[in-house]
Amino acid sequence: MKLLAGLLCLLCAVSAYAAEIRVAAAADLLFAVREINADFERKSGHKVLLTLGSSGNFYAQIANGAPFEVFLSADVNYPRQLEERGFAVRGSTFVYGAGRIALWSSKVDVARGMQCLLDGSVGKIAIANPVHAPYGRAAVAALQHAKLYDRVKGRLVMGENISQAAQFVQSGAAEVGIIALSLALSEPMMKSGRHWVIPADTYPRMEQGAVLLKDAGPAARQYFESLRGEPAKKILQRYGFAS
Repeated sequence: MKLLAGLLCLLCAVSAYAAEIRVAAAADLLFAVREINADFERKSGHKVLLTLGSSGNFYAQIANGAPFEVFLSADVNYPRQLEERGFAVRGSTFVYGAGRIALWSSKVDVARGMQCLLDGSVGKIAIANPVHAPYGRAAVAALQHAKLYDRVKGRLVMGENISQAAQFVQSGAAEVGIIALSLALSEPMMKSGRHWVIPADTYPRMEQGAVLLKDAGPAARQYFESLRGEPAKKILQRYGFAS
């Protein structure tokens, strides 16, 4: 009986300690953040409830009361604005890396660079919606730098976020995509197609930032601090996020 009581107390203690952490993350982090979360969950015993989407949409949702505790944005300006407006902990925003973009296709020889978009075989080009997705704005800037935007804008198909844009080109709804390098470097996309890294000097630097939101609990604070650690940094670097 004493042993059983001890086990019950232990289970209750574990249940009381374990917490669920609500995290909103930019879609370009799809593969990287899953690895980061798995490592954190294994070490902490907490559970990360992850929602992926466009940074601009998350910004609007958080400002309207969405119950997230940590926000990882593809544009550091969104976390900074949340701080200024009182929706996040003052001084908590930090840059975790810079995003890069790449051409990706399973059908077209993207090794020739941006000029491949003029090929007759390219019907549709997938990008993220530039209205609320930083990767969409970067894609438009790169196209304009290459003096191709006006020539291809009628063939652009826009995903709600960069992950959906990648799905469009993976599924064949578009022949080529301008997607996050972090997605192009993932195992599924490396196996099914080829990518070409778009030069970083052809679009504005995409500094990405994390912020601790005002209703974050102790477990969320622990998770937030883990994002600054070496294990998380190494995962982000492996997925092409520049320092």
